[in-house]
Amino acid sequence: MKDPSRRALIIAHEPDVTGCQLEVRLRQRGFEVDTHVLTTDYEQPNVAAPFPDWSPYDLIVPMGSLRSLTNKAEISSWIHEELDLIRATQAKGTPILGVCFGSHLLAEALGGSVETAPATEIGWYQLSAADEVENPIGPGPWMEWHHDRFTPPPGAEVLAVTDLAVQLFRIGRSIGTQFHPEVDVAHVQGWLDAVDYSYLSSMGVTRAEMLADARRHDQNNTRQCHALVDWFLDEVAFV
Repeated sequence: MKDPSRRALIIAHEPDVTGCQLEVRLRQRGFEVDTHVLTTDYEQPNVAAPFPDWSPYDLIVPMGSLRSLTNKAEISSWIHEELDLIRATQAKGTPILGVCFGSHLLAEALGGSVETAPATEIGWYQLSAADEVENPIGPGPWMEWHHDRFTPPPGAEVLAVTDLAVQLFRIGRSIGTQFHPEVDVAHVQGWLDAVDYSYLSSMGVTRAEMLADARRHDQNNTRQCHALVDWFLDEVAFV
């Protein structure tokens, strides 16, 4: 089933955190998809392109970021505006699908909080259902790459977790995912190209291992990402 004439706006906080397979599936479902790349210079995270008007869009998709809500000073030129836009969008009833940093934005904008996690999740992880709640997107494995974690906002329903962090929550017509459902091999390759060997070594992983894992999980992850989009559109956003 397609959704003709609907428009989605993807917020890419840096050039290598685009919608990838999320965008692929949205287009397959008939959405017109625009991507707004917020910052382009990794050395100047406060230099940002002005946000477009969100009001014409039927769906907003804030993606991940190298940045952290625990350090708003380095992104002060845009972060407060984006949090305000998310609050206004949620109040209007327009669905939001927040991914990783995007889920942190959704959580904090609506009254939750974000903190540095006691450990880093990087790689492919199985998700568990939250207590007495069915996990609607399956256990995965799903791709993780994050140093922070969030406390969901009041009124949110937690749907999936790992031992370290909440992984999926729903609030109204919106969801937040701590994991990265969007990735494919080229996407992971782009992330690896943006970090150095010492960082990966400190995380206990190598480029070769991460690329091998991405290739091994690629086909299955594309299927489960598209299924996640279908669940979100059909059972959360546009019921």
